[in-house]
Amino acid sequence: MRELRFLLAVWKANLISAMEFRASFISQTVGMMLNDAAYFIFWIIFFERFEFVHGWGLQDMVLIYGLVAVSYGVGLYLFGNALLLGDVITKGQLDYYLSLPRPVLLHVLASRSQMSAAGDIIFGLLTFFFAGQVTLDAFARYLLAVLGSTVIFISFLVIVQSLAFWLGSVQVLGSFATNALITFSIYPARLFDASARLLLFTLVPAMLVGAVPAELVRGFTWGRAGLLALGAGVFFVLAGVVFYRGLRRYESGSAIQIQS
Repeated sequence: MRELRFLLAVWKANLISAMEFRASFISQTVGMMLNDAAYFIFWIIFFERFEFVHGWGLQDMVLIYGLVAVSYGVGLYLFGNALLLGDVITKGQLDYYLSLPRPVLLHVLASRSQMSAAGDIIFGLLTFFFAGQVTLDAFARYLLAVLGSTVIFISFLVIVQSLAFWLGSVQVLGSFATNALITFSIYPARLFDASARLLLFTLVPAMLVGAVPAELVRGFTWGRAGLLALGAGVFFVLAGVVFYRGLRRYESGSAIQIQS
């Protein structure tokens, strides 16, 4: 409960800070919505020629894209430093967080909000209604799917960015891994063969971020819910293990090595 109050206070401070530059916040939000809309138009044009792709129609593809957009938006709005964690590590900026009586990883992640992510959230929610899933039951499934997808997305970023403890700069690796995750997450699993699906459920969990949550929204089964919960749990634990193992190797900006 104490950690939740702390997070709420940090998120409130981030929002107040963003509102000091309201025009910039609005322009970033609108810009991100327009960027997302470009993909929406692509799928409309595509499905004018092909009615279904492996059983997925236009509404289904819009649903999966919108769900990924919301998960991406929620994750980076609340934990914006997940994309910059590697830089925080390599530049010795963890010193500040280590000096405070707060959970280090949680504090680092929440200390920055990507305000443009609000555009992803708004756009994604609009696509939910376009996809025809406008029932209370479907919306409850949608929220559950977004929660699981967001946890996996942020956990994956933490794992990749935490490799900076061993590798130094991970800017290139982090950008590649993030782009791969987002790119493959907006397609249904049936488009890939068995070996590709294995990789996209494990090494780069794109199917757990997009396809599985979307299937859950399309129709609830305990198998789908269990798979999403298992994926979220595994990647959440892995993120914590990798970060705190790496923290033992951390050398501060003052060249003081942190030992466990």
